[in-house]
Amino acid sequence: MTSVNQPHDHHLCISEALQEARTLCQQKGARLTYLREKVLELVWQSHQPIGAYDILAELAKQEERVAQPPTVYRALDFLLEQGLIHRLSSLNAFIGCPHPGKKHNSCFLICQNCRVTQEIDHQAINQSIASCATDQGFKITDAAIELTGLCSICQEAQG
Repeated sequence: MTSVNQPHDHHLCISEALQEARTLCQQKGARLTYLREKVLELVWQSHQPIGAYDILAELAKQEERVAQPPTVYRALDFLLEQGLIHRLSSLNAFIGCPHPGKKHNSCFLICQNCRVTQEIDHQAINQSIASCATDQGFKITDAAIELTGLCSICQEAQG
């Protein structure tokens, strides 16, 4: 697992996410419109969650036509339905999914200082959740765990 705090080519990260989204939508017969793709690109601009109104403000800076809140929310709903992004309930914000098209439980490490967020997919966590649910006779339809703390860079900065 690679840490998002390690240097990487973020432009390549965004480019790969957009290309994967185009491919997945084409395979599903889903329409990835210009606005939906632009919203997805804004979600991927950093590894920090972004709220709908921040997306709206960014669109207003970049686009000639000003998008309205319902339009942005519809684009976000589409991206969620396609599994291209995740909603972080604790922050009421969105983050790109590093492995769209793959059914998975989501576990997020959210730095309370710099807000960098990393999605981890760990077999032991997934198995524990499934086992606990099964023991209770519960069928999980969706799972998202949000863990808040300090990333390694912020820990080092605090000394």
